Amino acid sequence: MTLVVEPSPEPSAPAAPPLSDLVARDAREFGVYARTGGWAFALMVARSVRPGGQAAGESPKVSAKEFAELAGCSPERVMRHYRAWDRAADDGLVPHFETLEPGQETGLPDADVWLSYYVSRNSATSERGTAIAQAAEAEGIRPTKALEVAENPTALRAAILADPSTAHAARAALLDRVREDPGLQAELARDVVRTDDLKKAVATESRAADRIGYVRQIAESGRIRTPAGQTVEAPADLREEAERHLSLIDELEDGEDTGEWATEAYDTMRSLVAETVEADPELRVQERRTRFYSSLQKATRAFEELTFDDAQDYYEDDMVRRLEELQQAIGTCLSALRGAGAHHSHG
Repeated sequence: MTLVVEPSPEPSAPAAPPLSDLVARDAREFGVYARTGGWAFALMVARSVRPGGQAAGESPKVSAKEFAELAGCSPERVMRHYRAWDRAADDGLVPHFETLEPGQETGLPDADVWLSYYVSRNSATSERGTAIAQAAEAEGIRPTKALEVAENPTALRAAILADPSTAHAARAALLDRVREDPGLQAELARDVVRTDDLKKAVATESRAADRIGYVRQIAESGRIRTPAGQTVEAPADLREEAERHLSLIDELEDGEDTGEWATEAYDTMRSLVAETVEADPELRVQERRTRFYSSLQKATRAFEELTFDDAQDYYEDDMVRRLEELQQAIGTCLSALRGAGAHHSHG
């Protein structure tokens, strides 16, 4: 009898346990959320919560309050998702509430668009959030976009540092705000004067603005201020020259440096004003008279400020010598004026 030994069967790989429906459902829901973010939850609200104005008997949908009770969360949270969907429907990204039925699936926007439409409780209801939302509406943009930027100042900083057009927009916005915010005005002024390069730039721009102001005053008022400080009518050709320079400056682009143009316009007008004074005998005399009185007033004021109560404490021979020289100069002035007066009276 031959003994036949049957080969033992190969050990088979353990059979995979059946996939749990619960695990599969979790994976599917996780995938939906990973792709769409809050839109997945907003859809649940959109297809299950009655739109405003719809009566209870008209649809199987429930109120936001009932939905919140079933979900174990606040009605406010449900309504934030509801409003996000409503805004997106207005923009054509998702279907309107009325077209959706409970359980209905629909294509959803990408997850990164969600934050543009969803307003979190903190930013939406705070005083700061309300102000940002109102400003956004005034600018004609969606409040959620402004709130999102406001809640991520690091991103705002990065955009300003990296992108010139963002920096220009930020500069314009800061200037608008500075006009209404004295505190920010003072802080910005301190920052400028503590930064040497900015301080020099401000001084340069201020000088250019003053020079343009000088030319603009002549062009617009038709009057000139002489070196001695008289204000008189500007000759027609001088006023036309001021207008010509001003039109060249006004045509410059925002980014162009006005300094060189301002200096040229200012120097030209100053020369023309000096020529105008010299060309008119009466005006030339008046100019010298005005300058004399101005110098005399300064000298008088300087002497009135001198006191000699404790002169012994700081006395030096040089002081007396200088005053004696000054006394001689005043004597010469007096002689000249008295001579001129005698000549004038004889004339």
